[in-house]
Amino acid sequence: MIELHQLEKHFGEVRAVDGLSLTVKRGEFYAVLGPNAAGKTTTIKMLVGLIKPTRGTARLAGFDVQRQPLEARARLSYVPDFPFLYDKLTPWEFLAFTGRLFRMSEAAIARAADELVPRFNLEPWLNKTIEGLSHGTRQRVAIASALLHEPDVFVIDEPMVGLDPHHARVVKDTLKERTRNGMTVFLSTHQINVAEEMADRIGIIHKGRLIAEGSAAELRRQAGTDGALERAFLALTGEAAAAPVVRD
Repeated sequence: MIELHQLEKHFGEVRAVDGLSLTVKRGEFYAVLGPNAAGKTTTIKMLVGLIKPTRGTARLAGFDVQRQPLEARARLSYVPDFPFLYDKLTPWEFLAFTGRLFRMSEAAIARAADELVPRFNLEPWLNKTIEGLSHGTRQRVAIASALLHEPDVFVIDEPMVGLDPHHARVVKDTLKERTRNGMTVFLSTHQINVAEEMADRIGIIHKGRLIAEGSAAELRRQAGTDGALERAFLALTGEAAAAPVVRD
């Protein structure tokens, strides 16, 4: 469902992403970890079509993001770390607006909302303007609206920002449930415990390159560590990533 091939992005002399290739299958939960300025968000922005790569290609559900943008985006949902919402709309209006963007019928919007609104505990806020909502509630509105049209690929950057433990659990359970039903999730996070708990596979990006990839257990083995995944992450990113990507 996701194919990145030799993806690069240069900002002047800086190579934010440097020859990155990876593949994520249908129904797979893939998490990306990396230090600050590793290239994670730049990779995501190329993946969802917000910025053009300097070189290489990104494909979603078989469609080239740059050459076939409408086809790719019709199968995609993207939630950034600080999602933009229209402050003067209510959550219900925003859900309806999002559904119409994806050409959903009013009946289909209502059916999807009937499942998502209670799941994300949005009933008390449905008719209040978004500008008055807390950051955590806004985040729940963004995630619910992104799931409304049942995307094939769901890309999310730092999903737990602003969420209390209860609603973080709801998001985790919902995304895992959707992957079991065939949705592909591509998640970027600094929270190693979230990646370890949720992901089928984890990719570690360092200095714009994919330096290691696999399950949590495979990453520990590659790093020669045991115990917490944090130790493997620190060991792998502490080595300047000059070596080629290690895969199991």
